[in-house]
Amino acid sequence: MKPADQPATSPQQARFVAVALITGALTGVFGGLFHLAIDTIIDWPTWLAGQTAGWRLVAASAAITMAATVFAVFITRRFAPEASGSGVPEIEGAIAGIRHVRWERVLPVKFIAGIAAIGSGLVLGREGPTIHMGGSAALAASEMFRVRDVDRRALLAAGAGAGLACAFNAPMAAVLFVIEETRKQFPYSFRNYMGVFAAAITGTAVTQMISGARPDLPLSAGAAALASLPAFAVLGIILGAVGVLFNRCILAMLDRAAAWQKRAPYVWPALVGLLVGALLIVAPRTATGGEQVISQIAVLTPSAGVLLMLAVARLCTSVVCYSVGTPGGIFAPILSLATCIGLAFGLLAQMAFPEVLSGLGVTPVSFGIVAMAALFSATVHAPAVGVVLVLELTTAYALVLPMLTACLTASLVAQWLGGRPIYGQMLERALAQAGRVPAKGSDIGLAADRDRATH
Repeated sequence: MKPADQPATSPQQARFVAVALITGALTGVFGGLFHLAIDTIIDWPTWLAGQTAGWRLVAASAAITMAATVFAVFITRRFAPEASGSGVPEIEGAIAGIRHVRWERVLPVKFIAGIAAIGSGLVLGREGPTIHMGGSAALAASEMFRVRDVDRRALLAAGAGAGLACAFNAPMAAVLFVIEETRKQFPYSFRNYMGVFAAAITGTAVTQMISGARPDLPLSAGAAALASLPAFAVLGIILGAVGVLFNRCILAMLDRAAAWQKRAPYVWPALVGLLVGALLIVAPRTATGGEQVISQIAVLTPSAGVLLMLAVARLCTSVVCYSVGTPGGIFAPILSLATCIGLAFGLLAQMAFPEVLSGLGVTPVSFGIVAMAALFSATVHAPAVGVVLVLELTTAYALVLPMLTACLTASLVAQWLGGRPIYGQMLERALAQAGRVPAKGSDIGLAADRDRATH
């Protein structure tokens, strides 16, 4: 942690916390309305199915998603190119002082284009846009109240944390997001730390007033016996490798899509929109951010073979959709991919050792829940955030120890395989595209690997 630059007086501290409260409230307004809009329109394929059928239904769905995707890409490129993708690397770079967030453009573009892209059924998460909007709201509040320098950076981080709190109704994960992921950029002091708490509180409260107070993915799972921990460790090993694969696929697809779009700017978004729109009718579980998919497969529990095929399909659609360049995050797609793998692992383990797992109080759903935290740890390299986020999402507090075990092995395996935090790599890519190549060993990345073990 970085020590405080100067001890704050009580009036200064009160003023900063007050501005953080306002920042969180602004983030909650935008985040709550963002989620409400997406929740309102995301079931449009069901409505469409009531109007037509057969190949006409598939064609209409494909045309709608294609139009929404191209529209989202157009307004993003036209008004705020930095609003594409997650937005987390942009916030990270702004906290570090190496990126500039034009909040007047980012806020409306992220809001409108994000609703169009995610609501159309693309495999993207809501958390990236809300984090970016939270950072933008913080900059708006900074200008309104003339906050400068170190306080401005601290408020930016607090707004980003509030954005995560809004996305998943997870205020404690939001606080850890700042503590763990921006630990090398955030200007730590007691006052700034309290500002993060304040923004997370009001961000969550306002979001709940708009879209309701509930855990996003309530899943039931009992306590697992201590003897089951080796099984969760094995699951973590698998997900550590999957996390490295996911990150590399994302970056490779971003480069490939960028090359294609130089020749024909809107062909790739149109093709992806057509594909995803058709999948919404033909194979709906392979599309959308994945929150509903998680709830469905956790209850219905398809066969292990079906789950593994779904995992492969969702890995491909996640990577392809993110490469298009619309606003959208990767947290939700990661969680749904992990659930497929975890449930499949649990079913196979149950087939191999039915009496053992039954006696240990472990079910396939237990592995599915734990897998979400483990894959998050392997991709983002923020295990504490992953554990608390999944606990707040699912309320499966009885699985704390299995989650810690799986996150430990997933993080270690990802590191040993040469994996790096996905957002740090995205920031490096953005800097390289802007002609600013960071020095070797420079401290960038929400969870920068300066402390990586050598091997």
